[in-house]
Amino acid sequence: MNPVIGLDVSKGESHAQAFLDRGVPHGKIFRFSHDLEGLASFSNYIRGVESAAEMPPSIVMEATGHYHSPVVQFLDEQKYLYIVINPLISHEAKKTNLRRVKTDAADAYQLGVLFYKEEFEPYKKRGQHLMNLRYLTRQYESLTGMYVQAKLQFQSILDQVFPEYHGVFGDLYSKVSLRFLALHPTSREVIAMSDNEITTAIGQLTGRGKSTSWCLERAQILAAAARRNPFKETAFPSHLISLQLLIKLLLQYQEHLATLIKSVDALAEELLEYELIQSIPGIGTKIAANNFG
Repeated sequence: MNPVIGLDVSKGESHAQAFLDRGVPHGKIFRFSHDLEGLASFSNYIRGVESAAEMPPSIVMEATGHYHSPVVQFLDEQKYLYIVINPLISHEAKKTNLRRVKTDAADAYQLGVLFYKEEFEPYKKRGQHLMNLRYLTRQYESLTGMYVQAKLQFQSILDQVFPEYHGVFGDLYSKVSLRFLALHPTSREVIAMSDNEITTAIGQLTGRGKSTSWCLERAQILAAAARRNPFKETAFPSHLISLQLLIKLLLQYQEHLATLIKSVDALAEELLEYELIQSIPGIGTKIAANNFG
């Protein structure tokens, strides 16, 4: 015999249909929830199929994003053999079904039938590895989108408070630039400082990363920008509050994005294909990792 359990996974619950062999369904559709009690009942169901077939069944399911995560984790813990297939494969198979009934029970049945028609490889840790990488790259893309929106809001407020601040530092969103602006957000405050005071303040923010001459050059550029600035005082104190909040938000986004990219790189480097993709001219670490995500 070659037993299998077709598993249709949805949000919070799954439907299972067992087969003892090709064309030999076993029992009725079994429904269980993705909580401890439901997973325990599914374990009993698997053991029942194993007893009837006198060998452990394979379990086949579609990839359903995070919905199947509790089931996959449970199967890993219980050491069950399972197969996660691309939904496109099962979708094409369903087209050949003349009835084309779209229910969870029918989908579980069709997955069991599909198991005997195709040659699938058991789900390996590499697949779980790719799922982790996919999740992190999507989180990175999502967070990047929010970071871009925060930058646009920040620019809008800055243009109403200290528009001449643009260009003082090579990167407006560098940590030194943002932290200095958080301490001295108006041109009046900068004008009240001497070049030496500005140089010292910039030097303290850069640590040992920049030379004194670089800090002095930035100080002189900043002082000139403050004198050119059309707004010595902001007409709306709320703008200063918004500016401070956005600066904190931008710095947090930068920190989170840096952490994510380190995690993505660490996961991607464990895949042999990662180095191969990076060998293509113009392909860097982020693009290479996104190819897996």
